[in-house]
Amino acid sequence: MATRKPGEALSIAETSTHEVVIACGGDGTVHEVVNGLMRGGRKASLGVIPVGSGDDFAKMLGPGDFVEKILNGKRRSFDVGKITSRDETRYFANGMDIGFGAHGARNVTLVPRFLTGFGAYLAALVLTLVRYPLLEVRIRIDDGPERALTTVMAAVMNGTTFGGSFRVCPEARADDGELDLLLVDALGRLEILALVPKILRGAHAGDPRLELRRARKVTIESAQPLLVEADGEIAFTGARRLEIGLLPGALAVLA
Repeated sequence: MATRKPGEALSIAETSTHEVVIACGGDGTVHEVVNGLMRGGRKASLGVIPVGSGDDFAKMLGPGDFVEKILNGKRRSFDVGKITSRDETRYFANGMDIGFGAHGARNVTLVPRFLTGFGAYLAALVLTLVRYPLLEVRIRIDDGPERALTTVMAAVMNGTTFGGSFRVCPEARADDGELDLLLVDALGRLEILALVPKILRGAHAGDPRLELRRARKVTIESAQPLLVEADGEIAFTGARRLEIGLLPGALAVLA
């Protein structure tokens, strides 16, 4: 069934009575289908045929023919991230972030249509460098102490990659019962540009300007409204408090 408007894949997945729901599209389609399955309490398995520009979720399924993966019927249990802001909940399959990545996700929609794939993400990166926020937030990781943080980006990941090629959390696994975090200091434009090649290679661990952590839950608070990206989609535009948790093994995936 071809969708015709945003949110339609979510509705189809939420009300489906089938044993398997296949998302044929990019990360935005997967995001909608996963949100539909979680909201509907469905136990249907997810199949993915990646035909998007980034397809970050599909990278977690490993190499090979994706149609064959579906036909083989082998299921893996993936964790699902959960974001709550006020009374609204969104789920993510791959990852979420605030700051530079979220503004980059919004700026992708401003890139000329003749640019696709990695080229579109690079163009969005350039647009974001023109104007990006330095966020003053308070963050609590698991049951640790709350601390103040000035950051250009904070990402909470279930997968390794966002933006098609940026390996923000290269050690992340979708089935380990933990979320992976990347916290980035308040950096200037030249520092960000110098850091990009490292993140593309997944070689940024140990950089003193970054912090990589693992957690089961994260709370982020801000006096200023936050733009929040999840799986490449804008999930919230004015959040001031985010409670981010994990549903271990909640999603059956044909992989």
